Amino acid sequence: MSLTSLPEGYRAVVFGASGGLGSALLAALESDPRCGTAIGLHRRSDPPLELTDEATIEAAAQHVADTHGGIECLLDATGVLTIDGAPPEKTIARLDPARMQQAFAINATGPALLLKHFAPLLPRRGRGLFATLSARVGSIGDNRRGGWISYRASKAALNQIVRTAAIELAFRHPEAVVVGLQPGTVDTPLSRPYARGEGVLAPAESAARLLAVLDRLDPGRSGELVDHAGATVPP
Repeated sequence: MSLTSLPEGYRAVVFGASGGLGSALLAALESDPRCGTAIGLHRRSDPPLELTDEATIEAAAQHVADTHGGIECLLDATGVLTIDGAPPEKTIARLDPARMQQAFAINATGPALLLKHFAPLLPRRGRGLFATLSARVGSIGDNRRGGWISYRASKAALNQIVRTAAIELAFRHPEAVVVGLQPGTVDTPLSRPYARGEGVLAPAESAARLLAVLDRLDPGRSGELVDHAGATVPP
């Protein structure tokens, strides 16, 4: 897999690079001969990045800017589903406000802070990519089963953040693509307890599909939630 839409020697950052899908995305970028620099950031990286601590995000962005200058590709592979050992709520009666707050902090506020501090590193002229992992269950129009209210709501908030940021960034970075990506059901610790039957993807397969989709997207699709086959998921 090679990101042919980006310039030779492009620079990339993966957030959440210690996770199952994040590490697969980082490995795919490192194996791309067109990629000049692939940086993995997580809470134990150097510099460290803690999604719920804005100071670490700001410091990491400054470090990347000082060390590498601009970045053409920003991939956010962070997210949480099970919180403090508790599975997603099956009914609203099981709603816990503290866990719901944590879901929003990691699934929505965290990626918004990544946009705040790292999106300015995207090229003013030329193509740039910012993608964050969202979920089909964050689609309001596609919700026909209910349940999982904290996860659904936090991912719906993320989809709105992506849409709003895409509109704003288009003025300063007109060739940038800002999207949410639905990676499918991936065999990672996050999804494994809820994976059933056929269609479960290995992390490397999901990563390859997501990068192939990103490579094809034009700025006209910025702000969308796109699945691993390239189809738009309804908001």
